[in-house]
Parts: sequence; structure tokens; C-alpha cells
Amino acid sequence: MASMQATTARACWCRAPGQCELQQEALPALKPDDVLVRATHGAVSRGTESLVLAGRVPASEHARMRCPHMGGSFEFPVKYGYVSVGVVEACGKDVEHLRNARVFCLHPHQDAYVVPAADVRVVPPATPSARAVLAPNLETAINVVWDAGIGVGDRVAVVGAGVVGCLVAWVAARIPGVDVLLVDVDGRRRRVAEALGASFGLAGALGDGAGDRDVVVHASGAAAGAAAALALAGDEAVVVEASWHGSTVVPLPLGGPFHARRLTLKSSQVGNLPPSKRPRWDYTRRMNLALKLAGDASLDVLFERDAVAFEDLPAALPRVCGARAGAAGLCHRVVYS
Repeated sequence: MASMQATTARACWCRAPGQCELQQEALPALKPDDVLVRATHGAVSRGTESLVLAGRVPASEHARMRCPHMGGSFEFPVKYGYVSVGVVEACGKDVEHLRNARVFCLHPHQDAYVVPAADVRVVPPATPSARAVLAPNLETAINVVWDAGIGVGDRVAVVGAGVVGCLVAWVAARIPGVDVLLVDVDGRRRRVAEALGASFGLAGALGDGAGDRDVVVHASGAAAGAAAALALAGDEAVVVEASWHGSTVVPLPLGGPFHARRLTLKSSQVGNLPPSKRPRWDYTRRMNLALKLAGDASLDVLFERDAVAFEDLPAALPRVCGARAGAAGLCHRVVYS
């Protein structure tokens, strides 16, 4: 049966560095395999979106860093974001089975949108929509754990207790026998670490037993964090760089005992599956796993207490992305009326 559909939507556009506004735009007519999604929840991916909002995406990475359904360009104006959960309000004739389904989509901040049905993933019944917004960061954490090769009984350190670092710690801590130390400059992260099954270490005040880790993941986005990650690694250990620094050049202390310790440095990026997983895994399977894992209520500790109303997002986005170190800085949800 044909459906009446909305013809316009509001989207958050960044017109210039630090300047955002809601803009009305026309929605295309539904094709047979399209769905119209009415957004209910979103989230700000603070690390990446802060670089986009500041105009700090290197020109060499413009093509690689485009997200699905992005509008404009990184040179501004740009419509960016990749966390949207909503309800299918209308369907093309070939995808009627998705009507009224709760779905996740990698889509910029927008209150309604038309996309191919292949671009949405049904949210599992046990995962609340408000928590499903963690799925992209959970995908990243899953990929990091795969790239790091964390195994049963490993001693792991994660440097940087932002959303990605916390999720890496949480995923790793679920592996039997793994001891996870979550390190951050903000002592308020101790409560979060313990809720996620990790011990906590305050950067600059780590005890003698903190080092000699089998695997270290760096997710702080800061040069000091990268240096701390190297210091925490034991001889022959693996250090995985999970931060994305944009156009910033990050110095590393590669002198002294670095070579004698024979450390392995690896980069991890969610855009590619690890080679060992490609024969059996694809992006759909990984996203479905992330949505399933988001059903765990212990992850609610990652959310800021107050969500941002979509109508207030243009004013809130520069503030959220420009938050100084030491601010709460965990996941900022967006709610749509």
C-alpha cells in the first residue's frame, strides 16, 4: 500500500568552523526499496565531529572520511554525523516488512530522511533506542580489540577514557581472565571504569604494577597519552593507536629503550575489517553485533545526564565539540521531538 510521506526535513549544517544552523531541505520521493525514517535519537561523535567542525580534516583524507549520506564538503558547508536511530514511517513497495521498525542508520543529524533499505539495520528488541546510539563506537571498539589480538588472560591497558576508550575496555574485560587498566587524566573516570569491569589508573600517578602490559590501546587523542601508552607496554608487547588526530602531527618518544623493547605499533581504523576477519565477517555482521552488545544496561554509565534537544543542536554542537580536557566529555545524546 502506498504511504503518505513527509516532503521536508530539518538537518544540522555547519556553515563555517564553529558555526551551525538547522536548515530545511526537501526529501526525495520513495523508490521501491527506500524507507523514510523519522529520527528519535542520535549522538555526537565528539572526537571526529570536533575535527570536522574545526575544519581540521586533512585534504588527503577528505574522500576516506566522508560518511554515508553526508552533505556538502569538509571545506564547508558540511552536513555531518553518523549516529541516527529512528522509526520507519513509510516504505517503498519492496520493503513493506520494515514499516514501523526501529532502525539504526549511519546518517547525519537530521529529523527525517529517505535512504535505501539496505542502509538501515533493525535494532534488536532488547536494545533500547536511547542506547543503540552507541553502535558506531561499539563497532570501533570491536575492531580495535580484533586488531589488538587481545586473548584470554592478557594484561591490557587502555589510555584515554573517552567513549571509544571506555568501550574498548568494556569489550576487552568481557574476555575471560583479561585484566584491564583504564588510564585517564580525569579522576572522575574511576567510577566509569569500575562500572565497566576495569580498574582505573590516574595518568601521572600510576603505581609500579601498572606497566608491563601485553597489549596497550591508545585512545586519548593526545600526544601525552601516546607516550604513556608506550611506557605501559611490556617488552615485545603490542601498542594499538585508536585515536584519529586529523591534521595534527603527534610526536612519539622513539629513542632510549624503544627499539630494545621490540614493541609492535599498529593502527586501527573502523573503515576496514582486520585481514583475519574478512573471510567470515562483513560490515553488516559487525554492526549487528554492535547493536546487540548495546543492549547491556551497564553501558548507560557512558551517557551525559542531560541529552541535547535537536532544536538546540546548532548552539550545543560547538560547545560539546570544544569541551576542554577534564569536562565530563562522555556520550552526548541528541533527542528528537
